[in-house]
Amino acid sequence: MSEMFDRRDALRFAGLAGAGFWLGTSAAAAAETPAADDHGIRYCLNMSTIRGQNLPLDQEIEIAAKAGYGGIEPWINKIAAYKEAGGSLDDLRKRIADHGMQVESAIGFAQWIVNDEAARKKGLEDAKRDMLLVKAIGGTRIAAPPAGATNGGKLDLLTVADRYRALCEVGDEVGVTPELELWGFSENLSRLGEVACVATEAAHPRSCIMPDVYHIYKGGSDFAGLRFINGAAIPVFHMNDYPADPPRATINDSARVFPGDGVAPLTQIIRDLHESGFRGAFSLELFNPGYWKRDALEVAKEGLTKMKASVDKALG
Repeated sequence: MSEMFDRRDALRFAGLAGAGFWLGTSAAAAAETPAADDHGIRYCLNMSTIRGQNLPLDQEIEIAAKAGYGGIEPWINKIAAYKEAGGSLDDLRKRIADHGMQVESAIGFAQWIVNDEAARKKGLEDAKRDMLLVKAIGGTRIAAPPAGATNGGKLDLLTVADRYRALCEVGDEVGVTPELELWGFSENLSRLGEVACVATEAAHPRSCIMPDVYHIYKGGSDFAGLRFINGAAIPVFHMNDYPADPPRATINDSARVFPGDGVAPLTQIIRDLHESGFRGAFSLELFNPGYWKRDALEVAKEGLTKMKASVDKALG
């Protein structure tokens, strides 16, 4: 494991994944899920989309339900804050279920990937704590981004695979699956081939990945690479769009726009995902300050309408 894998190595392993070598056998997509549309797709609201309205978690959940989503993707800090303020997570779980929704995923930033052994041990402890919060409200998955390794040098991909496997083993203890998340701005796990390689080489039944339209673009991968990944290994896909300007080199999260309002090749992305076996959730993840100034329910409704329109355009 001393030699650094380059991007060609990563893409080679991605090809194996696409052939069903490992990612196709993932157990991550086996959890009970709410009803899907005619194409087998579910729709989820990532709470970043209405984050700027500064609403408590229970109000965010009500907005997602009123807007018509089948799933939510809350942030761990919001779950923790709700609990610390005296809120009952059992009651929250019941409220979500009563609305006919599912906690498709959650957003946390445990540093499971870092080189420092003590920090990595703490990162796994943090991940377990976060997973328990997710499970308490009925969730079975949590994002696992390369937090703590976004700069400071490239990590050996096989070493990262070992660390991701350790994270998956924590998931075994709790009953929550960590989804290996691609971050386009990061020095590590910024490309499709890299996350496919790590998920493949982790060789764990929970192994799966979480791509994102914006992050694939930002990281420099071609969207055609999605054809090489078994869609069953993607339980949740972050859906968004991006404008032509600012360019890739300087674009950041705040530039994300509703699906169909930018220049991303969404029709081809959605077709390729569907043809590869994706039957998961599209989770609307935006950080647009302009949307944060608007009524949260209006934003949530518009986002769902435009996600569905993009899917209908691609799949008929």
